Amino acid sequence: VNYGGVNGEYYWFQKTNVWENKRLLQFTPRPVVDVRSRHRTMIPDEEYENGHILVSKSCTNLQNAGVNINMGSHGQLQGLGAHWETWMIHQGGMTNMQALRSATLNGAEYIGLDHELGSLEAGKLADILVLDENPLKHIQNTLGIHRILLNGRIYNPDSLKEEHSGSYTPKPFYWQSNHAFSSPWVEGEDLLHHHCGCGKH
Repeated sequence: VNYGGVNGEYYWFQKTNVWENKRLLQFTPRPVVDVRSRHRTMIPDEEYENGHILVSKSCTNLQNAGVNINMGSHGQLQGLGAHWETWMIHQGGMTNMQALRSATLNGAEYIGLDHELGSLEAGKLADILVLDENPLKHIQNTLGIHRILLNGRIYNPDSLKEEHSGSYTPKPFYWQSNHAFSSPWVEGEDLLHHHCGCGKH
C-alpha cells in the first residue's frame, strides 16, 4: 500500500525489528536487511493514519460496496512484503477474512485463474501455505508458516528442503559463499564496494 507521502512499508520498518527476523536472514543477505531496517525512518503515527491507513480505509469501503481489492507486493523485501501488504489492507478496517481473500482468491479471480488458484478446492493446484496459527484470529499469524506446498510437493520454510514428497535440497545462494555478504553488520558499510568475490580484496 504505497500512497502519498511515505510508503506503507515504512510503518513496519519503524514498528518492528526486521533485522531480528531469523527466517528472513536465511534467504536475504544480512547487509541488505540491516542497511534498510537498522537505518530506519521514524515519523509520527499520524503520517501513517493520513497515508496508507487512510487509503486502506477507502479500500475497505470499496470492498464493502462489492469492488474486490487485490493485495499486491512489489518485492521491496521478499518474504515480508506480501504479509505487510495484507496487514496494511487490514489496518483500514477490513475483516481478517476480507484481507486474506484480497491476498488469495480475489487476485485469482481478477486474472481469470480462480478455477485453478486462490482457494482450497478439489481439482485446484496444490500451492498452499500451512500456518502455525489461524490468521482469522490475528492477521499477523500469516507470518507463522509451518510448511509450504508447491505443486503438491512439501517444503520446509526454514531450509526449503523437500519433506515427505521427495528429497530436493536447494543449493546455497550465491551470497552465502561470497565474503562480501557474509560479514557481520558494520555501520556505514558500503555494500556495493566492500570486497570482491574472492574475499582477498
